[in-house]
Amino acid sequence: METATASQSLIHMESVGKVFLTEEVETHALSNVHLEIRSGEYVAIAGPSGCGKTTLLSILGLLDSPSGGTYTLNGQPVSGLSASQRAHIRNREIGFIFQAFNLIGDLTVKENVELPLTYRGMPAAERNKRVTDALERVGMGHRVGHYPAQLSGGQQQRVAVARAIAGTPSVLLADEPTGNLDSTNGEQVMGLLQELHREGATIVMVTHDPRYAEHAERSIHMFDGQVVREERSAVAAELERHGFEVGHDAR
Repeated sequence: METATASQSLIHMESVGKVFLTEEVETHALSNVHLEIRSGEYVAIAGPSGCGKTTLLSILGLLDSPSGGTYTLNGQPVSGLSASQRAHIRNREIGFIFQAFNLIGDLTVKENVELPLTYRGMPAAERNKRVTDALERVGMGHRVGHYPAQLSGGQQQRVAVARAIAGTPSVLLADEPTGNLDSTNGEQVMGLLQELHREGATIVMVTHDPRYAEHAERSIHMFDGQVVREERSAVAAELERHGFEVGHDAR
C-alpha cells in the first residue's frame, strides 16, 4: 500500500452506514457518515455512549465493514479486500490502542510489543531494535522483563502504545485510551499521544470526555450514528492564524 502524501487524504469515507440485524430488528449504528483525515492529523471522535463512535473506529480499523458507502485508506478502496488482505493491512498500516490495554498476561512486556512484528515474519534483529526503540519512546524500556500484572494501569497503557507504534503504522486508532485510568495516568497517556503527534503520527481517538477531545486538532461530534458537527481545537486555530498548516505529516 502506498503511503499518503501531505496533500492526500489518508482516510476518506463517503456516505458510510452500518446496520446491525438482530431478531429481525434493524439498528442503524451509522448513517451517512462523511469523513476525511489527512496524514499527520490528530482527530478526536466524540459523543455520548451508543452514538456510533466505536462502530466507526472498528470500520476505520478494518475490524468491521460498512453496510453501505465507500471507505478509502491510503488511496486504496477497502470494500473488496479479502479477510487475509484486511488482516495484512491491519498488521502493517494500523496501530490499535484499546481502553482495556489488551496485553497478553503470560507474555512479558517485550514479548507483547514484539508479537505483531513476529506475525510479519520480521527478522529477529529488526524486531529487537523496533521493540527497544518503542519501549524507550514511551518510557518503559526498564520494564522489558515484567509481566502485565506487575504493572500499573498507566504503565500497561504505555506498553500498549509501544506495541501500536513499533510497526510504524500509517495511523494510530485509540479507543477510549484513558477509560480505565485515573486522571493522573490519563493525562500522562494524553501527553504521550500529543508527543507522538508532534513527531508526525496520525491519530484518531474515540473519547466521551470533552477534556481529552481538546487535545486533538479537530473534533468530530457524533449523535445517533451521525456526524452532527466538526470543530477545530483552540490550539489548532491559533496555529493556523499564525500561518502554520496543521494536519500534515511532519515526518
